[in-house]
Amino acid sequence: MNRADRKLLELMQSDVDLPVRKLAEKVGLSTTACWNRIRRMEEAGVITKRVALVDPARVGVGLCVFVSIRTREHSSEWLAGFAERVAAMPEVVEFYRMAGDVDYMLRVLVPDMIAFDQFYKNLIKDTSLADVTSRFAMELIKHTTAVPIPPG
Repeated sequence: MNRADRKLLELMQSDVDLPVRKLAEKVGLSTTACWNRIRRMEEAGVITKRVALVDPARVGVGLCVFVSIRTREHSSEWLAGFAERVAAMPEVVEFYRMAGDVDYMLRVLVPDMIAFDQFYKNLIKDTSLADVTSRFAMELIKHTTAVPIPPG
């Protein structure tokens, strides 16, 4: 990736609705060259998706819970089944396998404590977990979907 690609990524992460003509102007390319670079980054998987960002509270899922999980089971078969089941839960918006004292970390969005309790019961159902710890976010201080683009 060169300087123009990096600048395009920065611009598109702040406003994906900018017309290609405007992006091209800001990066110093022709519209065609700019469009070709965007398509190339999409094809290479650098740009994975273009989406609308939604305010969770305004759509009724304002309770954010971070769930850390430790397990006694570490086989690849168990992981595949667990990962498939948890990834299919719509409340789980992020799901990581971790290094350190926690095996998995989830970010869960639900309407309220009653909904979280139901989520928790579904999570532990039919699964042997060593420890599940939930941490409730009280205030969002910073949230960005923008990936820092290191200089080239």
